[in-house]
Amino acid sequence: MSSRLFAAALALGGLSVGQTTGNFNFLTYNVAGLPAIINNNDVPGDKGTNANLIGTILATQKYDIVHMQEDFNYHAYIYATDNHPYRTPTSGGVPFGDGLNTVANYDWTGLVRKKWNKCYLNSGDCLTPKGFSFMRMKIQSIEVDLYNLHADAGSDQGDVDARSAGIDQILAYINANSQGRAVIVAGDTNDRWTNAGRSINKLTDAGFSDSWVQLIQGGKFPTAGATANPCKVPAADNTCEIVDKVFYRSGSSVKLTAKSFNYIPEVFVQPDGNILSDHNPVLVEFSWST
Repeated sequence: MSSRLFAAALALGGLSVGQTTGNFNFLTYNVAGLPAIINNNDVPGDKGTNANLIGTILATQKYDIVHMQEDFNYHAYIYATDNHPYRTPTSGGVPFGDGLNTVANYDWTGLVRKKWNKCYLNSGDCLTPKGFSFMRMKIQSIEVDLYNLHADAGSDQGDVDARSAGIDQILAYINANSQGRAVIVAGDTNDRWTNAGRSINKLTDAGFSDSWVQLIQGGKFPTAGATANPCKVPAADNTCEIVDKVFYRSGSSVKLTAKSFNYIPEVFVQPDGNILSDHNPVLVEFSWST
C-alpha cells in the first residue's frame, strides 16, 4: 500500500499517527442505588425508573468516562438503557457489592476492587464492602490510571479516623501501582475542605490537584474548620462545595490538565424536573499532552 493510501485509510478509520494532544470528559456521580426500603435518599419517584433514566442520559450525553458510586440494587436498570461500549460488571447489590462501577468509551485493563481496611459502623458503612476500584484505561493514545472511591460517611470521630485510613490506603496503592503515571482519583469522598477533621488534603499533599479548588476557587483551599458552604441538590452554581470530588495528577510522560468544572444536576432530571439522586453529578473536561 502506498503512503498516500495508508494515510487515507487511517483517516477513514478515525485513527491518528503520533497523536500528542487530546481531550476527554469525565463524570462522577453517586446514583443513590441503595434499596428503597433501606434509604429512599429523599428522591421522588420509583428507584428503578430513575435508574433507567440515568442510563438513558448517560447514553444520550455520551460521556467519555463515568464513575458511579452507590450503584447497588438498581444497577441492571442503568445498564439496560446505557450503551457505553465498556462497562464494569457489578460486584453485587447490598450487602455483597461495593457499589462502584465505571462506563466508558475507552477500554481498560486490570480492574481491581479493594475494600477499606477500616470502617466505622455509623451510617451503615460496614454493611457493604465500601472501598475503591482501580483500572488502567487507554484514552486515545495515552494511558491513565483511574481510581473510583466511596469513603466512610458520618461525622463521628470513628468516621473521621476511617476516612483518613482510607485515604492512606488508596495512596499506598497508588504508590505501589501507579508510580510515574497519570492518575485520576474521583468519587464520593464524604469529606469537604471545611471539615475540621478532613483527610482529602492528604491527596493534594501527595501531588494531586482538586479540580474544584483549581478551577472554581482559583487555587485557594477553604480553611479546615471554617463555615461550610454545602450545595443543595440541585446546586445553584459551582461555588458551593460537595463531597463528590475529582482529583488528578500528571505522569512522567503524560500531562493532564483540567480545563472546566461543572455541577450538572440540570442534566439528570426526571420528566417533571425532579432530581434523580441526592448527589450532584460532577463533570470535568480534561486535556492531555505528551
